[in-house]
Amino acid sequence: MPSPRPATVRPPLPLRQRDIAPLPTATHLRWWQLFAACLTGLLIPLCFTGPAVVLPSISQALDGSAAQLNWIINGYILTYGSAMMVSGSLTDLIGPRRVWLWGLIWFSIVTLAIPWAPSVLWIDVLRLLQGLGGAAAFAAAMSSLVPLFNGVARTRVFSLIGTTFGIGLAFGPLAAGALVDAASWHWIFWSTGLIGVGGVVLVALSVKASAPADTGGLDWPGAITFTAALALFTYAILQAPEQGWRTAAVAGSLAAALVLFVAFVLIERHAARPMLDVSLFRRPRFVGVQLLAASPAFLFIVLIVMLPGRLTGVDGYSALVAGQMMVGLAAPLLVVPVGAALLARTFSTGHLAGAGLLLAAAGLAWMAHTPAAAWSMPMVMIGIGIGLPWGLMDAMAVSVVEPERAGMATGIFNTVRISADGVAIATIGALTATLIQSDLLRALSGRVADGAIVAAGNRMALGELAQAVSLLPGQQALLLHSYDDAFRVVLYCMAALAVGVALTAFALLGGIHAHDAAPDAM
Repeated sequence: MPSPRPATVRPPLPLRQRDIAPLPTATHLRWWQLFAACLTGLLIPLCFTGPAVVLPSISQALDGSAAQLNWIINGYILTYGSAMMVSGSLTDLIGPRRVWLWGLIWFSIVTLAIPWAPSVLWIDVLRLLQGLGGAAAFAAAMSSLVPLFNGVARTRVFSLIGTTFGIGLAFGPLAAGALVDAASWHWIFWSTGLIGVGGVVLVALSVKASAPADTGGLDWPGAITFTAALALFTYAILQAPEQGWRTAAVAGSLAAALVLFVAFVLIERHAARPMLDVSLFRRPRFVGVQLLAASPAFLFIVLIVMLPGRLTGVDGYSALVAGQMMVGLAAPLLVVPVGAALLARTFSTGHLAGAGLLLAAAGLAWMAHTPAAAWSMPMVMIGIGIGLPWGLMDAMAVSVVEPERAGMATGIFNTVRISADGVAIATIGALTATLIQSDLLRALSGRVADGAIVAAGNRMALGELAQAVSLLPGQQALLLHSYDDAFRVVLYCMAALAVGVALTAFALLGGIHAHDAAPDAM
């Protein structure tokens, strides 16, 4: 086995252990800085829960293909996740204040420009740019807090950031629905942009410039290959339902993504200052933590994005009512992670995480056999189930490595967790569309052009019943039947995935406690 990389390797991402002298803790400025960090953290869920609720309104106003509408959601998450490692490295190189400030300025300008976009394609482009600014701002915000707080205070501070994130998830759909009902979809972006402007002011006034933690250079080959591989893979998954898996665009993108990912691994193994130490993935417990990190994306985030479209476009609820219904899914994140932290004093965090995922699996299976009007209890069950590992995963990420590698472990963990969002939304969306199209083709092939069937299936996967019926006149009952069957199968697949990850957590992480610092065996 190759010898491990020296402990002096630069941690790649925001929450890292640094040798920086703490700033004076008596100053009131650090509390304003914490408030600015909370605002920055709030922007993340608002940037995909809000657009998910108003997607039908945008479609009605600007039209656009199903793939273009998908990219309104996935564009932001794709660039946000892909740029996270680069943003963390830039924070080390030039200091948190500059990266945070310029990231928020970039984010705010782009966000305020989105409502003026003349087409869905232009919104897609702006959303891609918006994700870059969001990644830079969040990476720098989290990094800036590390030297300000220590010990228990630091744990509480990052718990507060997590609670802020939960507030955005829980009430983002409700706020978006209220804005649509009271004004228009444009205000989803204007309001988010104004929050970003407020963050710019707070950062400028409260955050002091600090010496860079690293004087080396950025691992550009690693950054470029990782970002390109993730972008091509997500693009292929998004295009597959519309173009087919065997087309040159889809198959070629998947092949190129695989080549680039292999190149990224080879680059990181031989780089003098890698962004990611790939030798950590030889450790079973470390791999288990990364699977746990990706699980909320496939079991929870996809519901946050997918359900508003169904509730408004298929079930006929208003945007406001849909937002109210979504609160039950995300509201447990406001309290359950705190309770999980208390339970972790007695129980293994791996066992708690596994139990939570089993609870989420039960909620998903229950939801599969329940009409939308009765989803409140299954949603709460899923939210509680996801909430148990949600508050424990960050601590587990550093408990499976040596203390000197804690920063790198946290960076990898955050990259996996955030990158998984875009991949999960694209994958579940593609699966839903493919299942709908297959059912429609069996029923209508030879009677209706295949192109119209494929387009109608893509529209139904987005919850756009009216547009699908316009493509297949007189087939509303069939479209609803196909959608219900596909939705049920998707929920069962998600439940099976939850059970699989839960069993992995029991097997690989069962003996881990969040407060442990003992590394995993080599």
